[in-house]
Amino acid sequence: MQRPPADSELGKLMATLPRPGRVEWIGLRPARMAPMDEVGEVVAETGAGLAGDRYAAGSGKRGVTLIQAEHLPVIAALSGHAAVSPATLRRNLVVSGLPLVALKGRRFRVGQTLLEGTDSCDPCSRMEAALGPGGFNAMRGHGGLCARIVEGGTIRVGDAVVALPDAS
Repeated sequence: MQRPPADSELGKLMATLPRPGRVEWIGLRPARMAPMDEVGEVVAETGAGLAGDRYAAGSGKRGVTLIQAEHLPVIAALSGHAAVSPATLRRNLVVSGLPLVALKGRRFRVGQTLLEGTDSCDPCSRMEAALGPGGFNAMRGHGGLCARIVEGGTIRVGDAVVALPDAS
């Protein structure tokens, strides 16, 4: 969906968020198929990824993956689990308090780091094994957001997630 002009009524509505979000959890994928490492802080590298993550040297468009904390219970319910650990879903940051979908195509700060939401973070076929039959579909629409790192810095659990005003 193309974003409406920033000065239109819909553009103004889409730019207005109720409050900043908060980083609740940070995880790194040290290698393919390896368990995630939960950390309290991480260095985000400009144009790359998170130090210690297997995708750190990869595509800048997917330098960081984020998932909505409020969606974890939904994914658990839809996949038939009492709860789902963030590590199971293999996203780097769990964020609460603001709708991540509103950050797609926008710049936002997470701690010292400037990110830009690039695309939805759709589930992969591995979610079927991780969550059981139907796990892939349980995550559809709840997979989160991919972001590129515009300005690197340190991200810590508890950091604010703040959308920046549109440049236009």
